[in-house]
Amino acid sequence: MNLLTETLQQVRRAKRLSQLELSMRIGVSQRHVSFVESGRAKPSRELLVVWLEELGAPLALRNAAMLQAGFAPVYSAAPWGDPSLAVAQEALGQLLGAHDPMPAFVLDADWNLLQMNRGAQWLARVLMPWLVPGPINLLDLLVHPEGFAKRMLNLQEVGPALLGHLREDLLLQPSLAKRVDAFAEMLRVRFGEQRMGMAPGRAAAPMLTSRFETEFGELVFFSMFSTFGTPQDITLASLRVEHMFAADEATRAVVRERVL
Repeated sequence: MNLLTETLQQVRRAKRLSQLELSMRIGVSQRHVSFVESGRAKPSRELLVVWLEELGAPLALRNAAMLQAGFAPVYSAAPWGDPSLAVAQEALGQLLGAHDPMPAFVLDADWNLLQMNRGAQWLARVLMPWLVPGPINLLDLLVHPEGFAKRMLNLQEVGPALLGHLREDLLLQPSLAKRVDAFAEMLRVRFGEQRMGMAPGRAAAPMLTSRFETEFGELVFFSMFSTFGTPQDITLASLRVEHMFAADEATRAVVRERVL
């Protein structure tokens, strides 16, 4: 087994596809899929492009697989702030501004915070008044002793759900491993293995909400996410915008009054 075979197996299993299902989708025999995944056969460049596209692999992983197979990478990877991304950054700024006064922010694949609107800046000051300007990683803030999890009233409910999503992301974003492990350990220490999650017999809510204790009373939010459609750059493909919405009228009133 080599790096390419490990990558291809990892992506297929993350998508929960059998070799037979994949072979039918990309138009080759199941035997050939097996041979490629075991290292007994090498895929052509064209087949590898189709293979990774069918699996919906992240662009960075597609480039890595191409290099592992001895081919040139397919996608660009402009750094954040590069002039080639100026139009996209302007669009993100408009998207964030349109969501004010409700919080919204832009994250990269490693959960680094890249942009915030006024609502998000206000919420960060309310939950973490000690926070100073500089590079911010939301997963680091999640496990920080004085981070926003400290003010979350329903962490026992939200934490396991978020951890499940993070572990899914981890299958295709290995760089998250240390931070995901730290979050899992924080939940284990705080709640124990058996006490996390929804209480037995409790009906699941339509949307998972986060409840925060603040000087303005309890604030309740739910979130939606936006991503770029058909991005052709690794940086853009990794971005996601989290839009937070007030889950009750009291929260809505506080945010509208306080975010200036």
